Amino acid sequence: HIASSDLKNLVIRAIKNKKGKKITVEVDTIDQLRSILGLKFNTVLLDNMNLKNLKTAVKIAKKYYETEASGNVNLKTVKAIASTGVNRISIGSITHSATAVDFKLEI
Repeated sequence: HIASSDLKNLVIRAIKNKKGKKITVEVDTIDQLRSILGLKFNTVLLDNMNLKNLKTAVKIAKKYYETEASGNVNLKTVKAIASTGVNRISIGSITHSATAVDFKLEI
C-alpha cells in the first residue's frame, strides 16, 4: 500500500489532471485519510476498515466528501456497515461469489 505522503502527491496530481471527471480516493487507514483531508476530490473509498475505524473515518470525512465502504463486505455485515453512516457500500460478494449457470439457447 501507498505511504500517506505518496498518496497525497498522487491525489494532487489527479486533481490537476481530472478534466471534469470525478475522483475517488481509496484509503485503508485513518492516517491516510487525514493526509488528504481538504483536497478537492469527490469520494473517499474506505477499504477494509473495521467498524470502529469506519465510524471514525466517516466522522472525519463527511464534511468534505461522499463516503463509500468497500472490502470484506457481505450480506451478513452490510447492516452494521450501513450503521456507520457511510453514503455508499460496495458488496463485491454479490458478483464475485455468484454461482454460474450453464445453459444454451438453440434456434
